[in-house]
Amino acid sequence: ETFYFEGGIKSFVSYLGEHKHCEFIHSDVIYMKAEKGTSVAEIALQYNDTYNETLMTFANNINTVEGGTHEIGFKTALTKVFNDYGRKYGIMKDSDKNLSGEDVREGICAIVSVKLEDAQFESQTKAKLGNSEMRPFVYNLVCQKLAEYLEENPSVARGILEKSINAARVREAAQKARELARKKSGLASTR
Repeated sequence: ETFYFEGGIKSFVSYLGEHKHCEFIHSDVIYMKAEKGTSVAEIALQYNDTYNETLMTFANNINTVEGGTHEIGFKTALTKVFNDYGRKYGIMKDSDKNLSGEDVREGICAIVSVKLEDAQFESQTKAKLGNSEMRPFVYNLVCQKLAEYLEENPSVARGILEKSINAARVREAAQKARELARKKSGLASTR
């Protein structure tokens, strides 16, 4: 199959979001792009009110379904940017734990696309990108451009952070409930 969207990955993210039957945290798709030599990285993302994470990665227009170095750079930077922003503006207190990657990706619809010469894949199926230089390239793009976007759009930043903080609270409560259930079942079996 061939996918083509007039507006590129930005339009693709809109298309994916429209079919989720959800409310968006912010109406505009956040778009970032960087070029370095012959390499290009493009990222488009939008948050919605669902609990699902939709993250698609591409290398030279090949869907890398198992991710790779470009995905790792994106995920690491996304988590860092939101934790830094939350602390900088006092949305997260010093005593709060950092948000996890899962917390900041809850409700995200994102596409990470890189184009590079000499792409190295970790298997014949080209499912995972292995080029180590893509990790810092994508990481630096997200750290710089997303941080700038959040500074310029504080209401969007607050909305996404509140959703992420809520996801962290739910995750921690579920973890405590599991631990409590294990303790109770452990106590019951020793009697």
